[in-house]
Amino acid sequence: MDQDLLQRIAEGDSNAVARCVRQYGPRIWSLARRFSRTPQDAEDAVQEVFMAIWRSAGKFDSSKAEEATFITMVARRRLIDRMRRASAQPEASDPIPEDWHPGQLGSSAEDSAEVQAITDLLAQFDSPQREIIAMSVYGGYSHSAIADRLEIPLGTVKTHLRRGLDRVRQVLNIAEEVTP
Repeated sequence: MDQDLLQRIAEGDSNAVARCVRQYGPRIWSLARRFSRTPQDAEDAVQEVFMAIWRSAGKFDSSKAEEATFITMVARRRLIDRMRRASAQPEASDPIPEDWHPGQLGSSAEDSAEVQAITDLLAQFDSPQREIIAMSVYGGYSHSAIADRLEIPLGTVKTHLRRGLDRVRQVLNIAEEVTP
């Protein structure tokens, strides 16, 4: 076992990061599966754990703990935090019905031309994409919550949302905001 692996990660050694993932990936995956509701959530958790390891590698002190103990502790803490956050979120309601449209929000803006244009455009989308967009934009669901509810991969949700929102921007001639 390479006792200076975490020190090398803290110094920015990409080979050390890759070695850490190879060496500790199966252990972290196993923990993530026990702490997660779905495989997609476990994948997100593993990524989050490795990011936490990367950020905290400089805090490792070999005189206080073994490298494997430190990594397992970071993983366990991060996974418990994720579990607590997930349990604090209210349970999502049923997916948005097929005949749902933005005008059902009861907003005074429902008569605006923009809302009508969006409603017409959403009606042109295929059913899964329309449902994903509606759940995200109007239902307030996170990407992972949508993936869980619809039992589809997280990447598929993100792709449908990105393409759909790009299409809405294009039709409405809205420039995409660039965040620094």
